[in-house]
Amino acid sequence: MSELTPEEYAAFQEIATRVFDIARAGEAGELASFLDAGIPPNLTNGKGDSLLMLASYHGHLDATRLLLERGADPERRNDRGQTPLQGAAFKGEMEIARLLLDQGAAVDGAGEDGRTALMIAAMFDRVEMIDLLVERGADVGARAADGGTALAAAETMGAQKAADHLARLSA
Repeated sequence: MSELTPEEYAAFQEIATRVFDIARAGEAGELASFLDAGIPPNLTNGKGDSLLMLASYHGHLDATRLLLERGADPERRNDRGQTPLQGAAFKGEMEIARLLLDQGAAVDGAGEDGRTALMIAAMFDRVEMIDLLVERGADVGARAADGGTALAAAETMGAQKAADHLARLSA
């Protein structure tokens, strides 16, 4: 296989940038056209963010569903070890979290820091997300690399509703 010429590389970069912008904006129809043309569903940017990470993090259910249907990996981590499920937990995107879990995202999947989606939901006082993750099997007692639990994360962040809820779940 030959290397790309500078002109070909520039054209590829322009297309890739456009596809990432489309995923970030949740333009499912346009995204489908690029996937139909051969753009891989697991394409990642310079930070390791996949199209799925961008669509799910920004709350675009239709684009997230499309990417999963086309074979995007719900467990693909970015360069910081974060998963699309963790992004959905951070943003409180309930329907996207359900979809990711239905499509194989590991409920207790964690990056190098050991933080799970449950810990992230706890940090940001997302009680409804906590309930979903626990219902799907999240380990309330899981520990991050620093030894902290979801309850400890909630307490540290002053997320009182989450802390109270996790204390009840842990009892």
